[in-house]
Amino acid sequence: MFFCFATSTRRFILTASLLALSACAPITEEPAKPISLWQVYNSTLKTAKYIDLTHAFEPQQAVWNGFDHAQFAPAKAKNDVPGFIGKGEIFSYEKHGVVATAYVLPTDQYGTQLDPPAHWNPMGATISEIPATYAIRPLVVINIAPQVAEDAGYHLQVSDIKAWEDKYGRIPEGSVVMVRSDWHKKWRDIERFNKKPFPGVGLAALKFLHQERHILFHGHEPLDTDTTPNLEGEYWLMHNNHAQAEGVANLDQVPEQGALLAIGYAKPEGGTGGYARYVAIAPSDWPYGVSIEALKERSLPAFKTPVSRDEHGVMRRQNMDMKD
Repeated sequence: MFFCFATSTRRFILTASLLALSACAPITEEPAKPISLWQVYNSTLKTAKYIDLTHAFEPQQAVWNGFDHAQFAPAKAKNDVPGFIGKGEIFSYEKHGVVATAYVLPTDQYGTQLDPPAHWNPMGATISEIPATYAIRPLVVINIAPQVAEDAGYHLQVSDIKAWEDKYGRIPEGSVVMVRSDWHKKWRDIERFNKKPFPGVGLAALKFLHQERHILFHGHEPLDTDTTPNLEGEYWLMHNNHAQAEGVANLDQVPEQGALLAIGYAKPEGGTGGYARYVAIAPSDWPYGVSIEALKERSLPAFKTPVSRDEHGVMRRQNMDMKD
């Protein structure tokens, strides 16, 4: 099915829709010339705005009480490398010209993540079994932040979904629906972030999104789907072979309709959770985010101060200003 959104950002056309145009074109004596993905990139994606929806994970952050925190440390050489480094020695810029970091990750349910069905369901897909077709999808953002401001334990309802559709039209099949609650703003308040009440997604809303609108998956800002005693929403999702995104950030900087979502995640074999990175791709006239064309250089920026390890082993810099 081909979807077209009539809004102020109309000229931003979804990649999937552009590709569908060739199939929707009228039959002529000569077949329609297929649209090149490079054309899509140059005409749309190059000037689009990119917004990171991902928390960087670190040793001190919000995590479910049943899991431990990650540990960061400088990497050490396992063996002697003659003329370069000795066994057990820490890599350093000063002596070796390179550094590396060692990570102890007590759980794959950490930070911004993608939950595969195998997290709860022994018959469900693991992270390494999720297909590459998850890579890019239409993005829907349903805003329940006003309700959460009045009631911190508010959960998305079917009525909220229908209100979105009354404004923007039917939710596209195969899209990702992100639930904006602005809870991500409490991420640094580690004690409060996971404490009830916090916003969630009601079971009826989940069933409606998957059974009636046939979405790919949904995402939310807290680290749990809901606050019911048995996590009924997450149980239903996983046992019906649906994935979900958790710990999503910056949904307040994304258009509610008309954007795309780029989805990336680590791929440990048989993984029951995925350290994920979600990037929203918004129209070029959107006020938030950065465009590819806006980057002055094709290389990554250099900064005015070097990185050094803090007391938790994390590489940080004191001044984030870039060099001229």
